[in-house]
Amino acid sequence: MDQEPFHPQGWSSDKVIRMPTESQPAPRLFPRRLPAGRLGVAVVSELVDLIVTGQLKEGELLPPEGPLSEHFGVSRTVLRESVKRLEEKGLVIVSQGRGTQVRAPGYWNMLDPVVLSALIDNDETLGVLDELTIVRASLESAMAGAVAASRSADGLRRLENALTTMRESQSETDSFRQADVVFHYALMEISGNRLAENIAKHLYKRAVESSRYQGIDPPDAFALTLKEHAAIVDAISRRDVAAAQKAMHDHIHISWERRRLPDHAPQARGRGRGQDSE
Repeated sequence: MDQEPFHPQGWSSDKVIRMPTESQPAPRLFPRRLPAGRLGVAVVSELVDLIVTGQLKEGELLPPEGPLSEHFGVSRTVLRESVKRLEEKGLVIVSQGRGTQVRAPGYWNMLDPVVLSALIDNDETLGVLDELTIVRASLESAMAGAVAASRSADGLRRLENALTTMRESQSETDSFRQADVVFHYALMEISGNRLAENIAKHLYKRAVESSRYQGIDPPDAFALTLKEHAAIVDAISRRDVAAAQKAMHDHIHISWERRRLPDHAPQARGRGRGQDSE
């Protein structure tokens, strides 16, 4: 005999959870069975996706742990640990007597690798990548200005060597892109701003895991990238703080604009794990 549908507090009728029976499969929103290994990681990943995509909306309550653990096919202990991970990421808040409630996006830890990856992977309009570019450009332009202000011979030599490696590897795409990454990371490290470096690297690392962030480079992409990098190094060599900031800011924005694809469906997570040409 089928059980009565369960209506958790705060859930609309389209999110009713029905306990599965032999003749009734588990609901699509919460899959009943997950891979045997790393169950907690899989539960967290699924719940993060549901929250960042808006299938679980701000203010909604998650179902009680009993029905929820049964639908995921995990123990209550695994489920509690998974919810704790969500709370640490700022996605939910657990209140005694009320339950687990989805929080507003302003509370989410968007630098968390799982949260940021979910945002990028489900970014149908590329809006998240646009925002990421704005933040990254602001941070890296500030770091470029700092490098120019305190220019040292060793720091300048390091950037020039990275630029030379880029020039020498134009005929080999992967090598060029790796040299490009080395250039940006070198500048971040030379700046001495550890907080900005840490944030920028988190953003950059997660972005390049998306094929949509890599986009499609025009035929002269590498030549344009070299020219823009050279302008950054030139400004730093002249200790021109404003010019260094502008060169880096313009480079990050312009390179994204020339790669940016029209709005399209999101790619599955785990695809397009290459490096970017910036």
